[in-house]
Amino acid sequence: MRWWVVCMVLLFKVEVLGFGFGFGIGIGISAPPQGPCYFIFGDSLVDNGNNNNMASLARANYLPYGIDFPRGPTGRFSNGKTMVDVVSELLGFDDYIQPYATASGDQIMRGVNYASAAAGIREETGRQLGARITFRGQVNNYRNTVSEVVALLGDEVSAASYLSRCIYSVGLGSNDYLNNYFMPAFYTSGRQYTPDQWADILLQEYSEQIRTLYNYGARKLALLGLGPIGCSPNELAQNSPDGRTCVEQINSANRIFNNKLRSLVDQFNSQFADAQFIYINIYGIFEDVIGNPSANGLSVTNVGCCGVGRNNGQITCLPLQTPCPNRSEYLFWDAYHPTEAANTIIGRRTFRPESSSDAYPFGIERLAQI
Repeated sequence: MRWWVVCMVLLFKVEVLGFGFGFGIGIGISAPPQGPCYFIFGDSLVDNGNNNNMASLARANYLPYGIDFPRGPTGRFSNGKTMVDVVSELLGFDDYIQPYATASGDQIMRGVNYASAAAGIREETGRQLGARITFRGQVNNYRNTVSEVVALLGDEVSAASYLSRCIYSVGLGSNDYLNNYFMPAFYTSGRQYTPDQWADILLQEYSEQIRTLYNYGARKLALLGLGPIGCSPNELAQNSPDGRTCVEQINSANRIFNNKLRSLVDQFNSQFADAQFIYINIYGIFEDVIGNPSANGLSVTNVGCCGVGRNNGQITCLPLQTPCPNRSEYLFWDAYHPTEAANTIIGRRTFRPESSSDAYPFGIERLAQI
């Protein structure tokens, strides 16, 4: 059994992925946002406080998390901004999107962040970490929000028109590998299914939730692929012989999921003529960054800025632990999650692709303009 389970403070196996960048364009932009609202579904990569008051080991509302964020520890699994914070800046919002746990009143008209650390597409994913809001639970919370939007705007027709202009970001699946398929001490899925079968099972459930979002007004959806989980400090610490070579068994499974998700985008765009779906190639962006870190201002790609053990990858940051001083040079903040520097890179490339492979058929900026 993995030794982090022994110490509850050591927290979670929450995930890797969604790495992006965005060196402060700065909240406080006077131009109107490129869409009226931004709805976010995901896991610890974009959770900004929904797990703070839950009975969960997957929480980050303590220092050194948030050490570089103006508001300090908020529940973000980073030293600063997450990828969706960067995207919200680029979309032109004058403040970050509020977590569902605290959003109220007119705040919801700018969108809501439903993401929950340790959440998966599957209901059982992450259960060993305690409470979390699964993808299905996040979609149910969105349905509650839609009811509030209807009440605020006065009727369903007005609400549908409003919601059709909003951006929806969906990024789940990492924990279904990290905290399920590749965790044989707690789950049997890795013994029951091949990687191809597991991806099909996940995407069947994923598709069901996406269809519900569509039925409740979503028309502009960005579906985020998985990053290379096998390159995280945690996996490098446990399964890499030299602490640098990524774990291909895990990355191969991630690529299978991503290829099927990209195909799903084509399927949805064919089925729903009044909607637009895009695929964000998080894996490819991250692979590009890790392969050429100096071009992105980074120098350390295999070690967490804080943590414990080999690669700082055994567990996440301990409460009040002193992190590395040169955080802007690190790809990873802890055993699983990117630094603000990394989140800025990927957030920017998610919004405005630098390569034709970054997004399919285009990025979030164009999605907002449709």
